[in-house]
Amino acid sequence: MSERILIVDDDEKIRNLISIYLKNEGYITLEAGDALEALKMLGEDDIDLIMLDIMMPNMDGIEACMKIREEKNMPIIMLSAKSEELDKIYGLSSGADDYITKPFNPMELIARVKSQLRRYKKYNKEASTDNNIIEVGDLTINTDTRQVYTGSSEVRLTPKEFDILELLARNKGIVLSVSKIYEAVWKDDFLKSDNNVMVHITKIREKIESDTKNPIYIKTVWGVGYKI
Repeated sequence: MSERILIVDDDEKIRNLISIYLKNEGYITLEAGDALEALKMLGEDDIDLIMLDIMMPNMDGIEACMKIREEKNMPIIMLSAKSEELDKIYGLSSGADDYITKPFNPMELIARVKSQLRRYKKYNKEASTDNNIIEVGDLTINTDTRQVYTGSSEVRLTPKEFDILELLARNKGIVLSVSKIYEAVWKDDFLKSDNNVMVHITKIREKIESDTKNPIYIKTVWGVGYKI
């Protein structure tokens, strides 16, 4: 079955051009002229990868990416005419998996798409092999025994710390807001003044990260939440 790729760009010529490249490789393409249309399509179609332009009217690609990541974990490749490093960092920190600068080389674009789809399939396959064992790099989470290991060393977590880590790991690649984490783990309404989630994330990092200032497992997405 061919993968379905959603191309989101307010420039029809660019959408058509990308669509031609992808169709020549056997992919099925869908097109949206803005982020609002794309969000609607995501609720109606099965999409395997999104190519998302940053500069669009009504809602830009950064905001759209954040909204998509609240529920979806398929690969997102940002498209932008901006090539500055800060723009790339901003795009990737919003939840995107890759960033391509316009004008782009068609061969590079296809290579990036194939790479992201290949990695996504691999991770999904590994995750579905044993639903009770979650592996992220050297981190292993056994949801049956509620044990956590970094390499061969067991890490002792409190029940709430384990629940948070499991929640993030089961939603690998998806940014979860502080309120969503709190309500899922504490089973209660979230209050803005409550810093329980932040405190617990800090404690988890102290136990599983070798460098808490540069964590490799639990990433902070500023202004949005946390993700693995």
